[in-house]
Amino acid sequence: MIRIEGGEFLMGAEGFSRDEEPVHLRMVHSFDLDEHPVTNREFAGFVDTTGYVTVAEEPLNAELFPALSADEREPGAMVFTPTSGPVDLSDWRQWWRWQPGADWAHPFGPGSGISDLLDHPVVQVAYRDAVAFATWAGKRLPTEAEWEYAARGGLDRAVYAWGDDEFPDGELMTNRWQGDFPYRNTGARGWVGTSPVGSFPPNGYGLVDMTGNVWEWTSDRYTTRHIPPGFTVPDAGHRVSLLAPMPLLDPEGRRVLRGGSHLCSPDYCLRYRPAARSPQSDDTATTHIGFRCARDVP
Repeated sequence: MIRIEGGEFLMGAEGFSRDEEPVHLRMVHSFDLDEHPVTNREFAGFVDTTGYVTVAEEPLNAELFPALSADEREPGAMVFTPTSGPVDLSDWRQWWRWQPGADWAHPFGPGSGISDLLDHPVVQVAYRDAVAFATWAGKRLPTEAEWEYAARGGLDRAVYAWGDDEFPDGELMTNRWQGDFPYRNTGARGWVGTSPVGSFPPNGYGLVDMTGNVWEWTSDRYTTRHIPPGFTVPDAGHRVSLLAPMPLLDPEGRRVLRGGSHLCSPDYCLRYRPAARSPQSDDTATTHIGFRCARDVP
């Protein structure tokens, strides 16, 4: 882990997505953060030691999905599947599919595996799975503010984790989609999909893969606008003039993902940035979501 010394920073960004606003001053205390996302090798050690069963390995709850048959409630997860050509980018269902049998050890379903991906970030982990690993390791998930502070690496207000130029000296700095989304990906330094942790340069704090590669779970509930420090959050659905006209809390109660992933493309999802955010249901596991752990400083 790397010690991140606490301090103040300007959280959020303007000119991208409204949920990254308003930019505001935020304080974080010192904490430790994993140098890289949790890998398949590390998660396998956790499962071997504890016998833990992930969300994707359990059948869907019949009470929550009464319209589905027993076969349709089989264990599984969401898998990205490239389309055969250009499609309407407003409909994500064209490149995501529900795959029975997909889980952390079989990311793309039966027949797939991780034997050659042990140093890649673990994927197909839901929020509960990330919390379980962190607890077992004597750690926790980072807060959203901690995550962004660390991702910036000391570069306050910079667009990317390494500065404002996406390609300094022509160098590709992160694992993100190369080509035309969602059908043609030529690979980031040869990697189509996840890449081994640390394949791209670290940020100013020595952290790798803070943007790109995989989205990362944080401990915070998603809000549709940033909430300045000290501001009291009302019940979900209430509106407050300071942040109007958008409600403060996501009515579906989703968690915040940070960092973007290998599926982020500038022509679709310009979210391989420290300020970028995405809501995700706690019980969702996909081929582009992972996590890293934090720890309080004594």
